Amino acid sequence: MKHYYLGFDAGTQSVKVAVYDKNMKCVAKSSNHTTLKYPNPGWVEMDADEYLSLTKLGIKQCIEQLKNKGIDSSLIRAIMGDGIICGIVGIDKNGKAITPYINYLDSRTQNDVEHLEKLDLDIWGRETGNADPSCMFPALHARWILANSEEFQKRGKKFVHNAPYILMNLAGLESDDAFIDWGAMSGWGLGYRIYEKKWSNEQLDILCIDKSYMPKIIKPWDIIGTLSEDAAKETGCPAGIPICAGAGDTMQSMLGSGILEANKAVDVAGTCAMFCVSTNGIIPELSRKGSGLIFNSGTLENTYFYWGFVRTGGLALRWFKDNLCQKSDDDSYYKLLSKKAEKVEPGCNEVVFLPYLTGGYGEFSKVKGCFLNMTLDTDQFVLWRAVLEAIAYDYMEITNDYRNAGIEINRITITEGGSRDHLWNQIKADVMQSEAVTLEVSGGAVLTNCIIAAYAIDDIKDLKKALISNLKIINTYSQNVNNSRIYQEQYELRKDILNYVSCNFREKSN
Repeated sequence: MKHYYLGFDAGTQSVKVAVYDKNMKCVAKSSNHTTLKYPNPGWVEMDADEYLSLTKLGIKQCIEQLKNKGIDSSLIRAIMGDGIICGIVGIDKNGKAITPYINYLDSRTQNDVEHLEKLDLDIWGRETGNADPSCMFPALHARWILANSEEFQKRGKKFVHNAPYILMNLAGLESDDAFIDWGAMSGWGLGYRIYEKKWSNEQLDILCIDKSYMPKIIKPWDIIGTLSEDAAKETGCPAGIPICAGAGDTMQSMLGSGILEANKAVDVAGTCAMFCVSTNGIIPELSRKGSGLIFNSGTLENTYFYWGFVRTGGLALRWFKDNLCQKSDDDSYYKLLSKKAEKVEPGCNEVVFLPYLTGGYGEFSKVKGCFLNMTLDTDQFVLWRAVLEAIAYDYMEITNDYRNAGIEINRITITEGGSRDHLWNQIKADVMQSEAVTLEVSGGAVLTNCIIAAYAIDDIKDLKKALISNLKIINTYSQNVNNSRIYQEQYELRKDILNYVSCNFREKSN
């Protein structure tokens, strides 16, 4: 009998839904754009119910595609989804959103971060692997909601991530059943013990977050319920299909890239550009205060990884296309930009872009996005290449930290949407002085979800074997030494500019 599995990826810019058969070949897929709102400077809000609606729409679109292919939707055996690891929404007792969904792009908690930093506590790094509070952490979002949302103060019951919110509502669950998987748990940044996969009473007390607001921690392949009658009517998908607990998007991208052991590197080229390296656990040199790196647990048991990031990495590309090029309705324009930018010399004639469109990080927290060193012959293709190079320069800093900690980086697997840009892939290989490869399935999270869905209901016996068997390298990018030299010079120029700007900010504040 033919079997099928439905997966979704609830990302920052879109919700992707797909159906795969038992051989893990895609038979239906859809993608629908999300909405980001900016109510105040540094604030970024989304709507958890839009995520739910877009997921239902995507399922409905996939069911229609199955119908057109003569595939019986009753053969769908399980549902599994992933979502953003750094972002939460507050829900009431019925499991419905009563606050905006706040994610890693939001900087409203920066003052709160500085307050917690002054406490100079070691417990954060010791228990979570994250030595420093960050305004991208849900732990800080929760503190803000508790202090500022009257609606949550009156009726709030739990904080949940966007994927669990979707999965809960597909199954018709209420707040008493709220959950989070053990990998996405570490997306909270603070408030838990990473090796034990438990909330930390001591950390939550310091954060002033009542433990009753925290969802229960379960395994990604645990079955949390079945598709409800109401959700079935809205989507056209049969009721009663088992629903898995889900996972974090970064964790699934790592798995989808074949990262099943330590000392492997992955560039998750999504909205938040993330450069990840797998480890066997906490490495003190990388978990030191001021490192700027985040430590998480993976989807599989006893797997861990660090990641550095450019919060608006992928979003900067969308901003450039939509706002500067005025091509918001034309996603094909990305290809034209990169094709023309291939003719621009590496280093962009010293044009520099700072990609901090929602604010910088660490000592550069006051720095915002800008272009510098433009001349009369600077056009949008020079600027576009400068954007691509800028994000790669931030990757260079992260790569240096990994290598200084003794981690060899000789090959980088590039995944998610950015992996389709050949120019950007080559720039990264040159900047990070490493071979880069891309996979046949660039958005590996959804495929990985379907593999885990099959594992959850015992259709797959060996999960690791199934994950590895679905990997196929399609492109390899080798380092161009001459380009690497140019990029190193441009990187030093950029660093001088950042130091100059940040020094001016410090002088003004003093």
